[in-house]
Amino acid sequence: MATARDRMLTTVDTISEFSQRSRATVADRFRRARAGLLFAAQAGLAAGLSWLVADNLLHHPRPFFAPIAAVIALNVSIGQRLRRVVELVVGVALGILVGDTVIYFIGTGAWQIALGVAAAILVAVFLGGGPIVIGQAASSAVLVATLAPPSGGIYYSRFLDALIGGVTGIVVMALLLPVNPLTVIRKAARPALDVIAQGLRDCAGALRHGSRAEADAALATLRAGEASVVAFRNALAGAREAATLTPVYWRSRGPLTQYLDAAEHVDHALRNGRVLARRTVALLRDQEAVPDGLVEALRTLADAVTALRDELASGTEPERTRALTLQAVRTAADVYRAGIGFSGGVVVAQVRTMATDLLLASGLPRPVVEKAVRRAVGRLPSR
Repeated sequence: MATARDRMLTTVDTISEFSQRSRATVADRFRRARAGLLFAAQAGLAAGLSWLVADNLLHHPRPFFAPIAAVIALNVSIGQRLRRVVELVVGVALGILVGDTVIYFIGTGAWQIALGVAAAILVAVFLGGGPIVIGQAASSAVLVATLAPPSGGIYYSRFLDALIGGVTGIVVMALLLPVNPLTVIRKAARPALDVIAQGLRDCAGALRHGSRAEADAALATLRAGEASVVAFRNALAGAREAATLTPVYWRSRGPLTQYLDAAEHVDHALRNGRVLARRTVALLRDQEAVPDGLVEALRTLADAVTALRDELASGTEPERTRALTLQAVRTAADVYRAGIGFSGGVVVAQVRTMATDLLLASGLPRPVVEKAVRRAVGRLPSR
C-alpha cells in the first residue's frame, strides 16, 4: 500500500508536471498572439475606416455591413489570392441586395427566409459565381432576413456598405499595414527545406549506426514533411500577390522570384528524399555493406539543402549550395565505383536525382544542371 509520503510525492510530481505544461501552453499562446498582432491591427484599422467612410462621409444609417465585410476580406486574404477576396466581397454584397429586395416585398418569416436564401444562391449561380460567392450570398441573405430586415424600403446603402468594407480591407492590406512578402515566404520556406535536410541527416545517421529503426524514423519525418512543402507553395501565391499590390514591397519581387523558381524543385526533392529513405530501410534490412562515403554523401547533401535555405533567405547567389551539391554527387559516385550493393546503388542514384533538384532550385537551367551532374559523376563502371 502507498504510504502518505508516497502519495505526497505523487501529488508534488503531478503539480510540477501540470505547472510545466501550463507554462508551455501559456508561452505557446503568447507566441500565437504575437504572430496575430499584424492581422489584428489590420482588421481593427479596416473596420474603423470602413465605418468612418460609410457613416461620417456617406451618412449611411447603421453601416454595420461595412466593418463586417472589411474584416472578412482581410481574413480570407491571408495566404489567398486577391480573386478570392473579391469573390467573397461580391458574395456578401449580392446576398445583402437580394435579401433586402426579397424581404421587402414578401416580409419576414421561415418560408420568406428560405425563399430569400434560395434566391440569393440562384442569382449568384446565374452570374457565374463560384463556391465562395454562393456561400457568402446565402449567409448574407440570412443575416439580412433575421437580424436587420428592411422596414422603410430597400436599403441599397447596405449593398454599398459591403463594397466599401471589402475595398477598405484590401487597401489596408496593400497600402496601410502591408505584410512583408519576403518575411512570409522565408518563414514558410524554412520548415519545408529543414525537413528535407533533417531527413537526409537521419538517413546518414541510420546508415552510420546500422539502425533500421532510425531509417524508419527518417522516412516518417520526410512523409510528414509534405505538409510543410504544401504550406510553402501555398504561401508563395499570397507573397507574390502582396509584392504585386504593395508599392513599398515592389523591390522584393526579384528575391521572391528565386523562391517561385525553387518551389517546384523543392517539392520534387522531398519526394525523391522519401524514395531515398525507403531504399535506406531496404539496405539495412538486407544487411548490405555501408561504405563511409555513402554516409558522407548524404550529410553533404543535407548541408546543401541548408545552404539553399540560407542563401534564398539572404537573396544571394546560391554558390555554396551548388558547390556542396556537386561535392555530394562526386562522393556518391566514388562509392559506386568502389562497389556497393543493389539498394546502396539506388541510394547513390537518388543522391544524383536530389542533386539535380537542388541545382534546379538554385536557379540553374536544366541543360547546365545535367552537364554539371554528368561531370561530377564522371565515368562509372558498367555492371
